[in-house]
Amino acid sequence: MTLTSMITTSKASLARGFKVPGGMANRRNQSSGVLVARSSGNTLDGLYAAGRNCLQPASAARFNARSVNPAALDRLSTLRTGARNGQFWRLFSTTFKSEVAGEADTTDFRVFFKDASGSTISPWHDIPLKADDKTFNFICEIPKETSAKMEVATDEKSTPIKQDIKKGNLRFYPYNINWNYGLFPQTWEDPGHVDKDCDVAGDNDPVDVVEIGSAQLAMGGVYKVKVLGVYAMIDDGELDWKVITINVDDPKAASVNNVDDIEREFPGELEKILIWFRDYKMPDGKPQNKFGYDNKCLDKDFALKVLEETHEFYNKLKSGARENTEELSLE
Repeated sequence: MTLTSMITTSKASLARGFKVPGGMANRRNQSSGVLVARSSGNTLDGLYAAGRNCLQPASAARFNARSVNPAALDRLSTLRTGARNGQFWRLFSTTFKSEVAGEADTTDFRVFFKDASGSTISPWHDIPLKADDKTFNFICEIPKETSAKMEVATDEKSTPIKQDIKKGNLRFYPYNINWNYGLFPQTWEDPGHVDKDCDVAGDNDPVDVVEIGSAQLAMGGVYKVKVLGVYAMIDDGELDWKVITINVDDPKAASVNNVDDIEREFPGELEKILIWFRDYKMPDGKPQNKFGYDNKCLDKDFALKVLEETHEFYNKLKSGARENTEELSLE
């Protein structure tokens, strides 16, 4: 069955869902706050079990009411949802929608993006980097408190979201990631460009985003975020920027504008981010990742320069001014 849901666009209040009662999550997500309750006999069960807890069914009738607390059902009534022709829709915006294809926990699973006319688009190429003068579009690949390593497939036509594969196996983090994680569209870390300060080249991917807000966002959601700072992570000898952001609809967004504000409003959060990304490969027997600039989270102005530079790298790649030697999908 194909599940279709509208992409979230800056509607954090709608992105909040339910918490499933204890005992229903698989071992990868035992500590997760989740967005859907399990409903027997449909594909949502597989999505939940894989940590893809970002899709919600069309109405409360799809749920077993005995497994969801009353407060959760009350929150469901705030969601603008509808069902049509047996497919599940989550309505947030007339601009984009996402369509899930393939079975969860398989190499065929994809999240495709479509525009208002129903034409398939690329989240990397067709969604602009900037939402307005002060905010940017963040594409959420991995909702917080999940472990499935999802990513935009930069080598596939239309660059849908898929689960990463390593040594023939679907990839999972060794433990849940504690923040919403994804990318900035129309950016590219050029592997042919050596950063003069870190003395390493880019990792051939769009710029990564760590969103620190309180809500678990939706996989495939597009959110307006404020840029706050950036870490220069060095992963296997490649530069892999991690831009720290906050959803503009988060309750603390108005109080957070730069790195110093993060420490005041989210004490210890920057250190947690550093340690998580430094150590997450160690359970697999790999060494710690390293960070440039003495492990510091650089400020907003520096982060904006990173985005300006990587957007220019992207434009050169897309226009053909920079040869596509990496054979990336540019459509």
